Amino acid sequence: MNHDHDLPVSAAAPAADPVLPGIRAAESEMVALRHHLHAHPELAFEEFATSDLVAERLAAWGYEVHRGLGGTGVVGTLRCGAGARRLGLRADMDALPIHEQTGLPYASRHAGRMHACGHDGHTAILLAAARELAQARDFDGTLHLIFQPAEEGLGGGRRMVEDGLFDRFPCDAIFALHNMPGFPVGQFGFREGSFMASSDTVIITVRGKGGHGSAPHLSADPVVAAAHLVLALQTVVSRNVDPRDMAVVSVGAIHGGDAPNVIPGEVQLRLSVRAYRPEVRAMLRERITALAQAQAAALGAQAEVDYHWRYPALVNDVASTVFAREVARDWLGEHALIPDLQPLTGSEDFSFMLEQCPGSYLIVGNGVGDTHGTGGCMVHNPGYDFNDRILPLAATYWVKLARRFLSAA
Repeated sequence: MNHDHDLPVSAAAPAADPVLPGIRAAESEMVALRHHLHAHPELAFEEFATSDLVAERLAAWGYEVHRGLGGTGVVGTLRCGAGARRLGLRADMDALPIHEQTGLPYASRHAGRMHACGHDGHTAILLAAARELAQARDFDGTLHLIFQPAEEGLGGGRRMVEDGLFDRFPCDAIFALHNMPGFPVGQFGFREGSFMASSDTVIITVRGKGGHGSAPHLSADPVVAAAHLVLALQTVVSRNVDPRDMAVVSVGAIHGGDAPNVIPGEVQLRLSVRAYRPEVRAMLRERITALAQAQAAALGAQAEVDYHWRYPALVNDVASTVFAREVARDWLGEHALIPDLQPLTGSEDFSFMLEQCPGSYLIVGNGVGDTHGTGGCMVHNPGYDFNDRILPLAATYWVKLARRFLSAA
């Protein structure tokens, strides 16, 4: 395994282990748990065995365990002292419908399903922190550990909120983390304000009049109308969005027709649409809808636009993010912070929780390289694997953040 990207260490004297002793002592067990979760991935809202495992561990450590929010969601609550402060820490649990190609001994045992985004690692991290905090019980207040289903596209975070997450488990602040390939192991990244984009899905059905390919003049060709629309959609961002803002309109799929000599009656386009600011997000919907209908009409066809509002932009609370950054800086030093971290154009349904409660979403480096051996393979890839070397570091971070937020001082 490549160790070239560990945290910098002074040449004059070796640095003390930054990992808490209790977490370091349980590292092999933490890795084994992560490998078990990796080998048994479960898709969105089907995390039955995973939620069972989480609930059993939390209960054994003395947490009040609550189940059912968001279907398979689990919340573990631990109270210590008389403090009034309430902290939420969240981890996601679901896998992706991808066939794993890592060749690892703990690779997915289920064809077409794998933990290709590291949620197995996120779950293992929060469980390790949960045990350490339960054993020490050295904080003052209420700790809510939130294990969320269905982050990958189906909005498990929204479901938990709609099911009364913050009514039943009120929090003064909530935090979550995600591993990030391409950044060194042991570095943490923070950014105030807009950090991840909204994500909406648009289905455009272009309907014309089908016919024989030899007589196109007798048809209203939806394929030609759809082709013109694909190109016209590229002007939505370039000619409607302020260049200082971010927006993405990507046509990811085109479906229409079966034979080369038959003009079909309809063609379907599937789009991914993203933005940071809500007013830009709303404008994109307006312009895409108007452009699709006008472009189709110009060529004798009609366009039906089915616009799916999915995940809002993820916006980190400034004070919570400053606090989270200071926890990492005081623990590891300035060199452990990713400098000038830029917003990401991916999306995250932790955004639904941040709309209801102040908090912050942070990243931790998963490694730099091309394969699972270095942790640099990008997520949502059949060759991806979570880097076990960040498990004890990230678990220690959660413990330090919880103790500081729920300090009796």
